[in-house]
Amino acid sequence: MAPQAPPGLPLILSPAGEKDSFLAALSAGADAIYCGLASFSARMKAKNFSIHELAGLTELAHEKGAGVYVAFNSILKPDELSRAGELIRRLQKEVRPDALIVSDPATPALARRAGFRGEIHLSTLANLSFPAGLAAARENLGVCRAVIPRELGVDEIRDMAAACPRGLDLEVFVHGALCYGVSGRCYWSSYMGGKSGLRGRCVQPCRRLYRQGEAKKRCFSSRDLSLDVLTKVLLEIPRIRAWKIEGRKKGPHYVFCATKAYKILRDSPRDPRAAREAMDLLGRSLGRTGSHYFFLPQRPHNPIDREGETASGLFAGRTKGGPGNVFLKPRFPLFAGDILRAGYEDESFHRIVHVTRYVPKQGRLPLAGAFGKGAGKKGPFKKEQAKKGRAPKKQAPGGPVKSVPVFLVDRREKELAGMIAALEKEIPKIQAPPKPSGAFSLSFPKKKKTTRKILDMAVFRRVSKKTAFPAGFWMPEGGGKALSSLVSRVGKQYGRRGVWWWLPPVIWPAEEKKIREGVGRLLKSGFSGFVLNAPWQTALFPKKRKLHFWAGPFCNLANPLAVQAAADMGFSGAVVSPELAAGDFMALPAQSPIPLGIVLHGNFPLCVSRNLSEDLNPARPFLSPKNEGAWVTKHGESHWVFPNWALDLRARKKALQRAGYVMFVYLNEPVLKGVKMLERPGAWNWDGTLY
Repeated sequence: MAPQAPPGLPLILSPAGEKDSFLAALSAGADAIYCGLASFSARMKAKNFSIHELAGLTELAHEKGAGVYVAFNSILKPDELSRAGELIRRLQKEVRPDALIVSDPATPALARRAGFRGEIHLSTLANLSFPAGLAAARENLGVCRAVIPRELGVDEIRDMAAACPRGLDLEVFVHGALCYGVSGRCYWSSYMGGKSGLRGRCVQPCRRLYRQGEAKKRCFSSRDLSLDVLTKVLLEIPRIRAWKIEGRKKGPHYVFCATKAYKILRDSPRDPRAAREAMDLLGRSLGRTGSHYFFLPQRPHNPIDREGETASGLFAGRTKGGPGNVFLKPRFPLFAGDILRAGYEDESFHRIVHVTRYVPKQGRLPLAGAFGKGAGKKGPFKKEQAKKGRAPKKQAPGGPVKSVPVFLVDRREKELAGMIAALEKEIPKIQAPPKPSGAFSLSFPKKKKTTRKILDMAVFRRVSKKTAFPAGFWMPEGGGKALSSLVSRVGKQYGRRGVWWWLPPVIWPAEEKKIREGVGRLLKSGFSGFVLNAPWQTALFPKKRKLHFWAGPFCNLANPLAVQAAADMGFSGAVVSPELAAGDFMALPAQSPIPLGIVLHGNFPLCVSRNLSEDLNPARPFLSPKNEGAWVTKHGESHWVFPNWALDLRARKKALQRAGYVMFVYLNEPVLKGVKMLERPGAWNWDGTLY
């Protein structure tokens, strides 16, 4: 039975990364709970669940009238399809969740082949960011719910709701962590070390300190989203089926408080006393400081806090004392069982501290033991060194120390622990079923070897000197005069044939009309080749026109079933995900139903964002903690972050050509003045593994 909310109201959808958080969500009255398995989940750093464990919890949730959604929102590599299909088959047989949350275009078809009978929801990682795309997703993938981006304002959400086709509803984030990059359009972690955010293994490079000039700032680290009392506006918008709380890596305290708060705000939206109770719960939920982000277009919040702390957990104060005598005077009382983190997550010296006794507000909690005897020699507690050319500063006995922020990251109150323990006793004993006879397998017809003309495509933002091969051009998001001027210059330089127009990786609702008008202008001018960077962008073109569509690299296609889904949508070719490793790249063409391409060389963005810190000057480059250079440039409503070295697989071209690739893309991005491009291997994950 599908989860039910009170008539006319959205579901409260709560996160769970482990058993206690799942039970905390049930204790707080969640209408549905979303969680992941130990593989193929976009939160692989959460503990997650085994199928056997999830079976008992799901049966308990169903007995309590709550639904269970399983996040299966990872892009799948070529050799993972059979294993993923087998896992879905077991989910259906042993767990029977109400829905799968997916991002890879392959997964809906894979789920159907595996016999899954629940709903299919499209993850925010799929980047359904503009109204017209909703109908394309419903028609082509058969999904019944779309999780829309966190970056949308209330008017944009209204536009999305108004465009929902029959059989599709929306899920809206109301609370939880904000990523700097747009979901599904961030490659930062993967580019720097193979750990892909699209596969749930992001190491959060955006949370680190960056330097521009002499200043060091966490200029990409965002506060949390918290719509709190503004959610009453969402109650007036039809087609919103669920309010989603982010936090599968958070503990049961956070899950309970956030779930309880939003249930109160949903059920009593006009009650001031209820609002105060809900805000108190959110204030104690141990998340970052909240932000409304872009929800109110007349009062947008930049979520990058220039002055405050943006680490996860509730800021408890900063360390005091000298080496060997480090302590904390907390801003609020601490209780036995509380869990603290001293330092930021990205700092090598950060420590987890378990509180074993009650500490009053402004009391004294010794921390030296947490950092060991060497607390005064390494990490944040080393003695201050005199700057070159200056006399040493006078030091207090034991030497000064760097003040380190401390955060309360989890709390286990007796009342909540009792509720969790009581529910745990009610979990049904599930007998593990016998192993299914016959493994789930997928077969793809063996392709006949054919000789195809190799296509080299150089992609530009403006007309450059004429190349010896076909050219591609990014379509200006603003359309209008900028597009007309570019079309005129392109026509004079290249003619109409052999020119491909690239659509941006993110189209925001206000850009949809301009992009559609631009498409009409291009079609009227006689162009017919387009590279689309989200499958749903086909909705911007007239259906009856015979056009040539290629799926671009931002479609994140990484397996033959995903490529088949693109072919079913009308694509005649696909540029595969640039994140893949050598073995993955080489395996794809033999199984692909349509010709494949690859980004062979050029400037590929670390991420695309809708936001920019006020502390970051886009006219200047900046440096990472490891002195890796980068810069930001704006196109339309989006900010693109580029590293100062190029992706470069040119030495592998012959091998890729033998494997069956027929299109080789060269991205030519204008480099910011003052940026020195480095000569680095630039192979991305080619020589390693995509985790």
